Amino acid sequence: MNYLAVPVDFLELKKMELKTFPAIFQDKVKRFGNQVALREKEFGIWRNISWAEYNEHVKHFCLGLISLGLEKRDRVSILSENCQQWLYADLAIQSAGAITVGVYPTNPAAQVKYILGHSESKFVIVEDQEQADKVLEVKEDLPCLRKAIVIDMKGLRYYNDPLLISFEEVENLGKELHSKEPNLFDSRWQSCQPQDTAVIIYTSGTTGPPKGAMLSQHNMVNMVSSVLKVMPVTEKDSMVSYLPLCHAAERIFSILIPLMTGCVVNFAESLDTVQQSLVEIGPTLFLGVPRIWEKMHSSIVIKMKDATPLKRVTYRCLIPIGMKICEKRLAKQSIPFWLLALNKIAHIFLYRGLKGFLGLSRARIVISGAAPISPNILKFFHSIGLKIREGYGQTEISGISFIHHFDDVKIGTVGKPVPGVEFFLAEDGEIVEKSESIFQGYFKDPEGTQRIYRDGWLWSGDIGEVDEDGHLRIVDRSKDIIVTAGGKNIAPSEIENSLKFSPYIKEAIVIGEGKKFLSALIQIEYDNVSKWAQDNKIPFTTFKSLAQNPQVYELIRKEVDKTNDQFARVENIRKFILLEKELDHDDEELTATLKVRRKIVEKKYKSLIDAIYGK
Repeated sequence: MNYLAVPVDFLELKKMELKTFPAIFQDKVKRFGNQVALREKEFGIWRNISWAEYNEHVKHFCLGLISLGLEKRDRVSILSENCQQWLYADLAIQSAGAITVGVYPTNPAAQVKYILGHSESKFVIVEDQEQADKVLEVKEDLPCLRKAIVIDMKGLRYYNDPLLISFEEVENLGKELHSKEPNLFDSRWQSCQPQDTAVIIYTSGTTGPPKGAMLSQHNMVNMVSSVLKVMPVTEKDSMVSYLPLCHAAERIFSILIPLMTGCVVNFAESLDTVQQSLVEIGPTLFLGVPRIWEKMHSSIVIKMKDATPLKRVTYRCLIPIGMKICEKRLAKQSIPFWLLALNKIAHIFLYRGLKGFLGLSRARIVISGAAPISPNILKFFHSIGLKIREGYGQTEISGISFIHHFDDVKIGTVGKPVPGVEFFLAEDGEIVEKSESIFQGYFKDPEGTQRIYRDGWLWSGDIGEVDEDGHLRIVDRSKDIIVTAGGKNIAPSEIENSLKFSPYIKEAIVIGEGKKFLSALIQIEYDNVSKWAQDNKIPFTTFKSLAQNPQVYELIRKEVDKTNDQFARVENIRKFILLEKELDHDDEELTATLKVRRKIVEKKYKSLIDAIYGK
């Protein structure tokens, strides 16, 4: 198959001028019918769901919501892990002319209350008893909420709260309405217009309360169409859905691109079983956030330490060959025949096995996004044949505005703008963008909208540089740039990502604003460090006892020294402290997409930071 050709789907989309996702979905239903659209595990067995079956659920759930009183422009929240019903609900809501609001399933009740209350959601779809309990806990503070629709009623059969209704019951209401008004569903989705608000995506809130970014049908159709021009996907592709669907990046890859192209979506059972799902499915398209790529890299490093002597020697001898190939390709230099031949041998004896271990042996498009990633991690994966592209964007520009085009990959950059995106760098380096994909504004927050969207330009808050080839490099968030006591501007993310290249370091937060030197709060990678401790007969009982061990501190000190060797002296970590607990979303230290809430962490561990600087 020639994957570099522009997909038939995109050409037909342009010809037919399908401008809303309900219309695009109906086109796929007509074209693909009984072909597989989705796969999900039931009792350990993958079950196929066709486009026709997909449509039946969307139609009946849409009509069920209408029978319950859903009107155009109403908001409906979804509080669930990734599953087929998430997609049914999302398309049903949009087909009814209403607006989908995603809620992270890891959010505690207080945050659920904030989003449901702020969005004035009329309905909320919840996955199970755990999520229903959160809603029931705060229902008295949600005057707009009429029903909580439960996907899995296990454990709820004897709840007598009138707020609760099952997903299946709503679909049955929809079937009844369809028998009475067989043309209602078609008339509703056909009335959907490009300028209609399709979704409200609440930002993860690293710098304050979440803000609801309103995206129209046109915003999202335009963005995905632009991305597919430089990253062709076809109906023969498949991907694994595992990141939260309420995040813009996962929405693109699990909902929008599949709708546009007809590729197959496979739902992982949980974040913990992603690698197992990858091995079983063998996807051709995979999106990973930096934490996932870091975890995969460290799993290989640790696996090699436990391998037989022959395998360890093979690994040490063959990885440098891939690295050499990677360096030459990235430098656009010719590669000698003898080196290509060695690389073929390395592929047979090592790289193929490593990709199989990760479940990415068939992957042809692999993406890293949502946060910066260490160039060393990227080089490692390039060396074994996984040519990871980086993407960059914001929820406010519908998700993606920069990406590496085709094979024009340059590690350390996020590529070039997708077609239709204009940009410039302000005097301080802030990235400013213009596109038809820019959002309609923040819901109920015109002042917040005005702060970042002025005269048709979106001010990103990110600092960037453009290299001689036109590739954009993200330096850091403007709010995160550290200015030391000596007046030196330092981008902490580069140092943090270098530290996290170590298989023994899970998180690193560089400190130094107004200080004479840089320090760091470091969280160990518990699985890898505990194994190292066991191998070295070092006793421990808990995460805390392991982090407090002097030998563990010495292990991490050597890893910090490796990072210091890569940076100028002023950028060196002079002191560090090992955190005695893992950073947690429930404690508001991490966002739902595993990004550190830097200000909250610095405030929470202020006493430790003061001790570093002798206060």
